[in-house]
Amino acid sequence: MKVGAIYPQNEMHGDPAALHDIGRAVEGLGYDSLLFFDHVVGADRANREPPLWGPYDESDSFHDPFVAFGYLAAITSRIELATGVLILPQRQTVLVAQQAADADLMSGGRLRLGVGTGWNWVEYDALNEEFATRGPRLDEQITLLRELWEKPIVSFKGDFHELERCCVNPRPARAIPIWVGGFSEPAFRRGARFGDGFTFAADFDDCLDGMARVRELLVENGREEGEFGFEVTLNRARDVETVVALAVRWQEAGGTGVSVYSEKIGRDSAAGHIAYLDTVKVALQSELGS
Repeated sequence: MKVGAIYPQNEMHGDPAALHDIGRAVEGLGYDSLLFFDHVVGADRANREPPLWGPYDESDSFHDPFVAFGYLAAITSRIELATGVLILPQRQTVLVAQQAADADLMSGGRLRLGVGTGWNWVEYDALNEEFATRGPRLDEQITLLRELWEKPIVSFKGDFHELERCCVNPRPARAIPIWVGGFSEPAFRRGARFGDGFTFAADFDDCLDGMARVRELLVENGREEGEFGFEVTLNRARDVETVVALAVRWQEAGGTGVSVYSEKIGRDSAAGHIAYLDTVKVALQSELGS
């Protein structure tokens, strides 16, 4: 089973030295991937209608994943660079196709593009995109991204996009894996229909139930489980023992990967996060052989 780390950007507050040090350390410690969450716009949650239920507000910092990946591509050589997830429907699809193609080329084929719909309608408003149609738009975006990466010239007409004989150039040298993330039945259906894998991020037992449901939906869609990935972000685990216990349960359930969370445990320096990730990796190596 693969073991990744989640970049602690909310606690690093945009510090470029932290990005350098943690990126290099994650690779040196033997992790398989470095995963980034995505939010373009922070929002004050007070007195919003409808309420903003998500965990972030204007005080939380986020790097643009593609900019961070361009930098990390130059200072690492092995780790997978993953989004978990990119809020794709609030972004222009063709621009993302070019950014992702560049990130994959510059990293030597190490990008994993995890996508989802998000929860922050204020963010959609700020980016001049429609929150209410984000689900159907995302379905169409996944199809269009693959066409733009695979074909030298693309003509496409859907509900949200119309392209006539255009392209991104350079295209990636391979099929960039697209994973889906989310908590709901529509997300599970989207992942089973369109995804190369699924990233789960909720209470652990709910993630186990979600994995079982995606498996059922893969069968309904006539797809083999085979190369399909099942990853859980362990963002509810706050100590080494819990991380190891949940990773063992995920592996036993047939999961293919976990990503380790190092925030909200009192480590507010890059060195502190690196020390924790080191301890976790040693413990997981002993328990899982990963």
